[in-house]
Amino acid sequence: MAKLSEQLADLAVHVKRAEDALAAAKNETHDKIMSRCERARADATATTEKVNRQIQSVGDSVDKDWNARKAKIAADVDALKAKVVGKKRELDARRAESEADGLERDAGLAIDYAIAAVDQARFAVLDAIASRIQAEDRIQAEETRRAA
Repeated sequence: MAKLSEQLADLAVHVKRAEDALAAAKNETHDKIMSRCERARADATATTEKVNRQIQSVGDSVDKDWNARKAKIAADVDALKAKVVGKKRELDARRAESEADGLERDAGLAIDYAIAAVDQARFAVLDAIASRIQAEDRIQAEETRRAA
């Protein structure tokens, strides 16, 4: 049980870090924002790779839902790499505006995806707790039956 609560606490830290980065970026120079962006990209890549390793370690016991998530993570890593390459190009004013709009839209979708992931995590946590209670009840019932 502690592991789930620790994971949720870690999630809260990541959400707070994202909120703080947004607030700080509003008052920073372009170079500072780009530096912050590069650190965030590195953090996102590292976190994504960590999750990917965790999923891989589960092995054959992973159901098809985890395989879909694994594919999504691999696609996210590829998209991050592609965006880094794309950033290195010079853009004119119109393309820069369009790029900013697209990135804001991507950020919004990433936030929506994170919200959905948090909702799925909340369900998974509660489902795990309910399953544990059910298992303990069944064990207790079996012990009571054997004692009788």
